[in-house]
Amino acid sequence: MTSVTVTPLGSFRNERSYPFCPGCGHGPILDALDRALTIRKIDPDKVVIVSDIGCSGLSDQYFATSAFHGLHGRSITYASGIKLADPGLEVVVIMGDGGTGIGGAHLINAARRNVGITVIVMNNLNFGMTGGQHSTTTPQGAITSTTPGGNLERPLDICGTAAVNGAAYAYRGTSFDDDLGDRIAEAMGHPGFAILDIWELCSAYYVRTNRFSRKGMEETMEELGLPRGFAARRDTPEYSAAYRAAAAADAGSPRRPAGIPVAHRSNLTRRTAVVLAGAAGGRVLSAARSAAQAGIASGLWAAQRDDYPVTVKTGHSVATLVLDPEPIDDVTTIPDVVVLVAPEGRARAAREAARLGADGLFVTVAGLPSVEHHAAMVTLDPADAGMLLAKGDMALACVAAVVTLRDLFPLRALHEAVAAAPKGAERMHEVIEAGAAMAAIAAGGSL
Repeated sequence: MTSVTVTPLGSFRNERSYPFCPGCGHGPILDALDRALTIRKIDPDKVVIVSDIGCSGLSDQYFATSAFHGLHGRSITYASGIKLADPGLEVVVIMGDGGTGIGGAHLINAARRNVGITVIVMNNLNFGMTGGQHSTTTPQGAITSTTPGGNLERPLDICGTAAVNGAAYAYRGTSFDDDLGDRIAEAMGHPGFAILDIWELCSAYYVRTNRFSRKGMEETMEELGLPRGFAARRDTPEYSAAYRAAAAADAGSPRRPAGIPVAHRSNLTRRTAVVLAGAAGGRVLSAARSAAQAGIASGLWAAQRDDYPVTVKTGHSVATLVLDPEPIDDVTTIPDVVVLVAPEGRARAAREAARLGADGLFVTVAGLPSVEHHAAMVTLDPADAGMLLAKGDMALACVAAVVTLRDLFPLRALHEAVAAAPKGAERMHEVIEAGAAMAAIAAGGSL
């Protein structure tokens, strides 16, 4: 194996000059980043600078490293992905205070996960590229093009926000700090999410509209209770390393769920669609899923489409189960069987029952309101169940009844499907038998 010796660079800057306004703090911050990279003696091939939009977004092109430039506020997300893809890279984000507002959710979640990237926020307290509009860090009372009467909002505490959400390293400083390069180097070497909130002057807008200066900036930091220094410097597990360790511990385990072996035989010769309409919380979907598993175990193809409101536990719950001896390309189909399990499913059951043909079947439970249809009808009476059926039992009982009435597959396959349930399997076996008994009595002993 050939070894390669990388000679440390005296500077990571290329020969291009910065384009920033006279007096802008961006240049000194980038010079401090250059010093940090030099201090750390990193292979340039192992450094990625990630930026987004704004004056700060111009920064990556002035370094002899890899770079990624993307959408406003998304730089932290890009950087997190790069770090997770190759944890050996030093990933540095350069963003403005505007990006912390636009991409605030990304900042919080990267800090929460403690992804090992270093974020440098060039905080000039306004949107400097687009006309000096106020940002999430603009101090109260400040004059900007969008707050001509003074900003009413309290500014975002970038370091405090990152720290309280789990950042390993959070530091606030200014572009005038002599030790800024050392702080950036320290942040890059600290495992986990590191963020540096670097206050600076925007000479084009904020300085002019607020008569701002270095002294005024330092006084503002104190007045707001946002002084220089550390908000967090702690040792916590870095996400990309923890992720890989967890993956290594899980190596060799199957990634795909085990298939369902065919252990039974179905007499079904054509596609059959069953609509099960009941109440949310009534285990309608799980009953249909058990039937789908039983169908597969009987050599059929199965597909299921579910419908329920955003309230999840109230309102209707409807499952459309399609069983077919041939592969299923589309679940959209005219139903062969419609089952009304509970009053909450009546509206949907009525709509589907109206589509039933003369050879279709409408199944309902005694005591439920009727719907208009032109198919055969079977009414299941819980009094014939041989046990007291609870609300959560009716869907599975109705499924067992339909399996019995239409001979979809052996009832034994349904028993085996529910046997794998983490709890309640014994009762479900009883419910299946109860459903079959109700079907037999409702059919007049013809089964």
